Amino acid sequence: MLTFEQYLDKVNEVIDAIPYPQEPARLYDPIAYTMSLGGKRIRPVLALMTCDAMGGDIDEVLPPAVGVELFHNFTLLHDDVMDRADVRRGKPTVHRKWCDNVAILSGDAMLTLAMQWVSKAPQTCMAQVMDVFNRTAMEIYEGQQWDMDFERRNDVTVDEYMHMIRLKTSVLLGCACQVGALVAGAAAADVDAISEVAVNTGLAFQLRDDVLDVWGDPATFGKATGGDILNNKKTFLLINALQRAQGEDAEELNYWLTEKKVMPDFKVQGVTALYERLGVRQLAEDAIDHYTALALDGLQRVSMSEDGRNAFVAFIHQLVNRVK
Repeated sequence: MLTFEQYLDKVNEVIDAIPYPQEPARLYDPIAYTMSLGGKRIRPVLALMTCDAMGGDIDEVLPPAVGVELFHNFTLLHDDVMDRADVRRGKPTVHRKWCDNVAILSGDAMLTLAMQWVSKAPQTCMAQVMDVFNRTAMEIYEGQQWDMDFERRNDVTVDEYMHMIRLKTSVLLGCACQVGALVAGAAAADVDAISEVAVNTGLAFQLRDDVLDVWGDPATFGKATGGDILNNKKTFLLINALQRAQGEDAEELNYWLTEKKVMPDFKVQGVTALYERLGVRQLAEDAIDHYTALALDGLQRVSMSEDGRNAFVAFIHQLVNRVK
């Protein structure tokens, strides 16, 4: 097994060498810009780690792993348009740097590029890899739609929310691990098992993201905090706040959710104070611990090298306890 940084170097070497056409510049420059912003590269690293831990050749999994990362960045590019987000990884989002139409079309091109790279999986497993990728893509679109639908509802349940983030965030981590396992020639049971580990890790990962969006440090988080609050996103925090708030707290929460003429910073500060009063941050931390434990328990049922298992344990802890 390699270190995280060594896997990351391999991924970045391929991404940095992607030969984008020069023209039309307003189609390809935003893609190059997006990929140059870096990011954690969690998904391609997971694909390489899984393949390596299961005895496969990581050079064979590199192309589809990069395809998964291209797809992930495509979803972020379009999400930023939908959410009207101004900053991503500390830099202006594509729709702010160029315009909405450029962001939409460049995102479409990124999706096609992603499919091209995923289809570079070895012929022995290419059909299975593409099936996993396409199924995952549809689930992610479903998750994004649920996320948008929830913005218009105040009766979203915790179970509905967990289902949404499973689709929107977790399944792509599962896809990355399945790709790595398939390239390594793993048994079907192990492909499913490592996917479930990644999905539970993804749930903890997204819950951490919910917490960081409120209490994170923008300097390290990579984007402005409070975005979920300003968009009335039905996060784990807001859903539990809606269920817990009574009397004056319920009236105040309703005010923040419905009042249009309020300064953004004032709203973020007010909702954050209400969250702290209602104790919903601790609920989120407890849920993070729960899904982390499920991931670690599931990992013991996956056939892989002991070095690989230890690397996954460390990686899971790193993801769910991150500050950015």
